[in-house]
Amino acid sequence: MTTATDTRVKELADLFVRFLETNTAPEGLFTEDVFLDLTLPQWRLQTAGREALVALRRRSHPFLGTVPRHRVDATPTGLVLEFEEQWEDEQGGWYCRELMRAELRDGAISEASVYCTGDWDPATQAAHAREVTLLRP
Repeated sequence: MTTATDTRVKELADLFVRFLETNTAPEGLFTEDVFLDLTLPQWRLQTAGREALVALRRRSHPFLGTVPRHRVDATPTGLVLEFEEQWEDEQGGWYCRELMRAELRDGAISEASVYCTGDWDPATQAAHAREVTLLRP
């Protein structure tokens, strides 16, 4: 079992946000043999290896965007990261919310489970805004 320091957890969260915004994995973010288990609303995907994880990200989110909000919490062996993504394509602005539980080895993410709400297109976001009043953003 590897114990994560709060400082390294924050650094990794910042590196992961940079990865999401650029589709390029910063040095030291992932181990070479990183395992990803990605759950979508009606699909599940897995990858093994840094290059495969980056390739999956580029295929599933080819448009660069921003991470307007995120929160990270250290766990005894890694971190939990809650985040939102926004991006634009020819249809307009998209949005999703995700949660990642990650295990660390030698100061890098070696295993991650990501749970995604799915990508909300402009029509879904508009319907949500009409029908739901959120208590917190």
